[in-house]
Amino acid sequence: MPYRRLPKTDTARLKALKTVLDNNAIYTVRNRFIDWQTLNRAQPAYDRLLTATEQYRLTLATQVRNSKKIERYHRTALMYVSHFIQVLFMSVERGEIKKQMLPLYGFSEESMTLPKLNTPENLLEWGQKIAEGEKQRIKNGGRPVYNPSIGMVSTHYDIFREIYEQQKQLQERTKRAQAAVEKLRPEVDEILLSLWNQIEKHYENEPAEVRFNKCRELGVVYYYRRHEPHEL
Repeated sequence: MPYRRLPKTDTARLKALKTVLDNNAIYTVRNRFIDWQTLNRAQPAYDRLLTATEQYRLTLATQVRNSKKIERYHRTALMYVSHFIQVLFMSVERGEIKKQMLPLYGFSEESMTLPKLNTPENLLEWGQKIAEGEKQRIKNGGRPVYNPSIGMVSTHYDIFREIYEQQKQLQERTKRAQAAVEKLRPEVDEILLSLWNQIEKHYENEPAEVRFNKCRELGVVYYYRRHEPHEL
């Protein structure tokens, strides 16, 4: 015997609601067996869920597209920041820049180790540090580091920072859109449960084959247990 189960996805929820709403002639014109209170809740719930899921889909698609751009700009900014630091360290080793200047960039005088730049947050942190340190050293009379210059580094750093901040905003929008969908699900499930209960109640005295087919016409979803024959 098949068993009934409420939808697990938003697409299935929308389909189940739409099936009921599109077949209103069956339960209103011929013989009204679904109460108006439930029906009056069903249409607005369908509209709200449809709008919310579409908004979530659009915001998520925009976030995914932007994430692909981030990877490219992240690699470029990472290359310039790491190359600048390496050139800075070599300048110190050659004696062109005094070790005492390294703290301006956030480094220790005793240890010249390339910092971890693998995450966007680390890259943004160190990119800002070396830009501020280089500007301060030049302001104090030091000669600029070249190939790459801090201007070139800052250009690619700023591009990456801007698109990364956009991505964070898009992630927040996607999160809010997802939360809006999740908030609607309990109400939609409650409405579907009420609709399906009333539909099954109306056909409860029909033979099993007729009952299940009539209920399916109005969107009730049935599942078969494993190895159960699909006769109904």
